[in-house]
Amino acid sequence: MDSVDDQNLSIGNIGNVNQSLLASIEQNSGAQNANDSGWKAKLNIPERDHRVRTSDVTNTKGNEFDDFCLKRELLMGIFEKGWEKPSPIQEASIPIALTGRDIVARAKNGTGKTGAYAIPILERCDPGRDEVQALVIVPTRELALQTSQICRELSKHIGCQVMVTTGGTNLKDDIMRLYDQVHVIVATPGRILDLLNKNVVKSSKCSMLVLDEGDKLLSQDFKDMLDSIINHLPGDRQVLLYSATFPVSVQHFMRKHLNNPYEINLMEELTLKGVTQYYAYVREKQKVHCLNTLFSKLQINQSIIFCNTAQRVELLAKKITELGYSCFYIHSKMNQQHRNRVFHDFRQGLCRNLVCSDLFTRGIDIQAVNVVINFDFPKYSETYLHRIGRSGRYCLAFHKYWKFFFMFQIQSLQSGRRARY
Repeated sequence: MDSVDDQNLSIGNIGNVNQSLLASIEQNSGAQNANDSGWKAKLNIPERDHRVRTSDVTNTKGNEFDDFCLKRELLMGIFEKGWEKPSPIQEASIPIALTGRDIVARAKNGTGKTGAYAIPILERCDPGRDEVQALVIVPTRELALQTSQICRELSKHIGCQVMVTTGGTNLKDDIMRLYDQVHVIVATPGRILDLLNKNVVKSSKCSMLVLDEGDKLLSQDFKDMLDSIINHLPGDRQVLLYSATFPVSVQHFMRKHLNNPYEINLMEELTLKGVTQYYAYVREKQKVHCLNTLFSKLQINQSIIFCNTAQRVELLAKKITELGYSCFYIHSKMNQQHRNRVFHDFRQGLCRNLVCSDLFTRGIDIQAVNVVINFDFPKYSETYLHRIGRSGRYCLAFHKYWKFFFMFQIQSLQSGRRARY
């Protein structure tokens, strides 16, 4: 039988062992934590964006991107993109999208909708599978280029291959690209439908469909195409639909194609809080003079000026150049190569002013733009809301006295009321 001293000695040894074990665990835990934080220190994070942010993008629940249990490689892409914390639409959308549930989300332009769907589809994408797993459809070529670039930047450490395909480009080149590995396709409706009908895109395993700018995609211009595209996809697909406005066409689409969608509505009002709007009542022949005055008085980083037709876009761009200001123009009748060059150069800051048609109203994000001018008042109230979403500070609209009724429509739409006729 052991003596009391022997028992005390044994207990003392056990205590020493436990203390050593705890110390070892704490040391390993500390090393693990240091390792977890060390990878962030090695990232090539861009200079912080010091622009003033409104509650549209800051009013969150305090979640971090790390809280969504994302792959480290995806987090690396997010942080190297310069995204520090999720915006409200990202915070609401990402965790639901990761579960595979359909989503219908309504949020303002410029609040991070692209990240809200790009992050979950890239997280769910398996680079080891040589098949198209996600399809992102947008209404314009420029938005497709911008969206695909964001997806590529986010996925650069993952290995997911992102392809963009739009009308106005060489179809043969797109077909050849699809012989290589492609996991995510960003496309305009007409081109992707053409590729699907030719059976070039193998869509049987494409389980994720994103519709960005859903109100435009479900307008009469694209509605039939969207129905045909969806018929090519498997029945158990996930659909993520994002839009700033929800006309009747969107509601019909929800009932027809979505399965118990999770609805997100972050739209107490339709315009960003950081946009100040001004309206100028001027005659047609005074518009250029008024524009010249604005150029001389406003502090403009970059401006976008909207006209209603391609002809007026070119005429106004010529007038602005004659006034001595640098100016590019872009509209849908230009060839795609020229449009791409103008879009790229304006984004790079090579020109201060861009005159354009409504081609540029959808989702285009150029950080330096702080003034939007409606040289021509838009034909539809929803178009006005998308136009002013291109601005970070000021929006100015020129219109005539007979536009009073239309102004009431816009004000009703902004306040959430439907104008009564």
